[in-house]
Amino acid sequence: MFDLEEIKRQLQPLDEAAYQAAAERQSQLLKPEGSLGLLEDISIQMAGITGKVKNRIDKKILFLFGADNGVYEEGIASAPQEFTHMLMSHYAGAAKCGINVICEANQVDLILVDMGIIGAFAEKNIENHKLMNGTRNFAKEPAMSRETALQAMEIGFNYAGYAKDNGYDIIGNGEVGMGNTTTAAACVMAAMHISDPELAVGLGAGLTEEAFAGKKQVIADALKKHQPDSNDVVDILSKVGGLDIAAMTGLYIGAAYYRIPIVIDGVISIAAALLAYRFHPLTREYMFASHVSKEPAYRLAAGELKLHPMLQLDMRLGEGTGCPIAMRVIDTALAVMRDMNTFADVAADDEYREDLQVDNSRGD
Repeated sequence: MFDLEEIKRQLQPLDEAAYQAAAERQSQLLKPEGSLGLLEDISIQMAGITGKVKNRIDKKILFLFGADNGVYEEGIASAPQEFTHMLMSHYAGAAKCGINVICEANQVDLILVDMGIIGAFAEKNIENHKLMNGTRNFAKEPAMSRETALQAMEIGFNYAGYAKDNGYDIIGNGEVGMGNTTTAAACVMAAMHISDPELAVGLGAGLTEEAFAGKKQVIADALKKHQPDSNDVVDILSKVGGLDIAAMTGLYIGAAYYRIPIVIDGVISIAAALLAYRFHPLTREYMFASHVSKEPAYRLAAGELKLHPMLQLDMRLGEGTGCPIAMRVIDTALAVMRDMNTFADVAADDEYREDLQVDNSRGD
């Protein structure tokens, strides 16, 4: 049984002894202390997650969740709604889309999951967890029932268990669904008590100014109409969320539960990460932010989570494409911790470092 309260009780903080041992080893490596910046923080956090100072991420996986959104009816997206189905078919077929190429280039396994895409699929390598043929239009009624939101979260949670059971060292997540920058912005606003859409709503994929104004109004009106409870992530998801975001929220919770590091992609992905954090702050300790998104909701969520994205690539494709690239950076950070010599290893004098002033104020 998927019992959120029991899961919450079983979440554990990072392994403090391993975390401190990793920090101590970083201070002894053959370099000016702090000179590798975020790479040092990544390797120390990873030690806290795994309980080991020296780590590898040889086996990597990304879960891509697809879902359609009823609020599409309000004209909040520029691409035709059937593109959700078309793109998922391409990911599963012979076409080489962005996520396929980037996963392959970084040796990341890809699992495709239909959470609620309109229409059936002939492709056998799309895992069928369709709960609805798209959510309902939250401009008019709640997006889904509370029970459906919980089901979607459970599916994501179970995929974290799958990763654990199959020996994966790290998880990424992505999505496809026309209109899901709208659901993501609505979820972030609901979780952060934001009523002004000017603060959180971005253009998404190429809206006209008129459509953009409409998108902001749709979100503001829906939040006012449904009054989602910012302390209840299931309530937020059921009222203004998407099936993809719900599944990813469950995946983040599962990553913390199973003690597996998980990488955040863009604005839809970080909206789910924020909801997982609202469920329990400890989930944040297992997260790594990949790249900076230009969507304002992303910046708000990243600030609330106190996460520091490792890449500035002007990416806005989605699909989880930032995750495999970030995994390569994480791999590099772990190689430094694992393989670099210390001053003691080479009998070098490190007293000179006592007079160096290193800025370690990157935040927690």
